[in-house]
Formats: sequence, C-alpha cells, structure tokens
Amino acid sequence: MKQTEIATFAGGCFWCMVKPFDQLPGIHAVVSGYSGGHVIDPSYEDVKSGDSGHYEVVQITFDPALFPYKQLLDLYWPQIDPTDDGGQFQDRGESYRTAIFYHNEQQRQLAEESKREVEQSGRFKKPIVTKILPSAPFYPAEDYHQDFYKKNPKEYKEDRAQSGRDEFIEENWK
Repeated sequence: MKQTEIATFAGGCFWCMVKPFDQLPGIHAVVSGYSGGHVIDPSYEDVKSGDSGHYEVVQITFDPALFPYKQLLDLYWPQIDPTDDGGQFQDRGESYRTAIFYHNEQQRQLAEESKREVEQSGRFKKPIVTKILPSAPFYPAEDYHQDFYKKNPKEYKEDRAQSGRDEFIEENWK
C-alpha cells in the first residue's frame, strides 16, 4: 500500500496555486481551501473579508517516494513573491499572504532550510516574509473553486494574465 503525506501551502490566490502541482507523478490530489484562521468552516466570503484570519491555501496529497516534500518546496517558492507581506500580485489582504504549513517535524526542518536557501540566494533585495507555521485545521473551499483552471480555463487565463504573477516569475525565478 502506498504511503501518502499532506503538504499545505499558501501562495496568494489558490486558483493559481493548483495547476503547478496538479497532474505530476506522485501527486494524488490538490485541494483549494482555507487554513490558519479562527473561524470554524469559513466561507469564501468570510475569508476574503479578512475577518476569519485564514489564508487561501492548497492542500496537496502526495506520495513522498515518488515526489519528495523537498521537491514540493522547490516547486512552491517559484510560484510566489516571498517578499510581499500584503498579499500576492493583484490579490491584496491577509488571506492572500504566503506561508508553508508544516505537518510534522521533518517538513518543518525542510521548510526552514528551503527558506534559508531562498534568503541566501541573493535573488531578492527585500527580506523573505513567507511564514513557516504549524498545520492548522483545513477547510476545503466551495466546489466552484476546485480545479478552477480546468473548469473555467478562459477566466483562469484572464485572471492570471492580469495578476502580474507570470511576469514576476519570469523576471525573478527563471
């Protein structure tokens, strides 16, 4: 029987965080949702208002033998602006901040190590503000948010193009 683990990443709008991880060998599921707040079972409106304290996150179920956690981290960092503590790209507010939620001590250590690597890379002039936090209850987002890039490809492409995310990635991570 295959062993799976969970990884949880906040990288701004969860619509843009699913596709990079989806459909890779060893990735079993990528679910958009909310974590890190104080409201039980929040709605999208609760989270977007900023009153619930939640981050928009993706929770990834993966087989570490096929896709190690370190490889997930290596894929996570180039999806974000780790120097922006006010949100990501066009999406502003607390729910769009970046964070890595670790689920065990090994994940914490690997996340801290990967953050140090980004800090020491000299890639950014501003400080790295992405938080490394203990896992918190995860609440799946509403169905219409799941696999948004597949269900609404035109809207996804337009939103992503307007966000400035791709230009940032190209400029800072390539």
